[in-house]
Amino acid sequence: MTPAPIIFFAAIITNNILLADFLGMCAFTALSRNMRTAFGMGVAVTFVMSITTVLNYLLYHHVLLPLGIDFLSLIVFIVVIAGFVQLVEMIIERFVPVLYYTFGIYLPLITVNCAILGASLFMILREYGFWQSLAYGSGSGIGWTMVICAMAGIRRRLESADIPPALKGLGMTMIVTALMAMAFMGFTGMVTIQ
Repeated sequence: MTPAPIIFFAAIITNNILLADFLGMCAFTALSRNMRTAFGMGVAVTFVMSITTVLNYLLYHHVLLPLGIDFLSLIVFIVVIAGFVQLVEMIIERFVPVLYYTFGIYLPLITVNCAILGASLFMILREYGFWQSLAYGSGSGIGWTMVICAMAGIRRRLESADIPPALKGLGMTMIVTALMAMAFMGFTGMVTIQ
């Protein structure tokens, strides 16, 4: 069984949920235009992913499996994520209204961010324990944040670059994302998780 610290660092770099599994691309492409927005969304995704992975672990192993209703895990995971995102949305609206209005429609869309659901499903598929699930959830969130912030910085530099009109915007974003994914593949073999 892989130790939790290794899972944590692998989830950030070698098994980055965005660059290795391409989960969470919708919010990534939409909110990587501005560094402040990208960082704020990354923190929100990391927080939600870390907590919901642990909550879903506890529900799966202490409620669903003992009752023999683990076939409902997907529905339960989605309900937990949706409820927790609503809580985070209310907190951000109350205490950081500027960030709340900057996120706009994308804050409630954390609910359908497939990276968050993917972390909970990978936790079950890979048969992680409690600490491993926490390490994977938080590491995946930090990795997602790192990539969206890097993309925000690159997109800012690309604004003054001479790019063919057909590639401006989403086209160049996808090319840069592919290059980042290939660069991160260079770390494969250093640390892998199963």
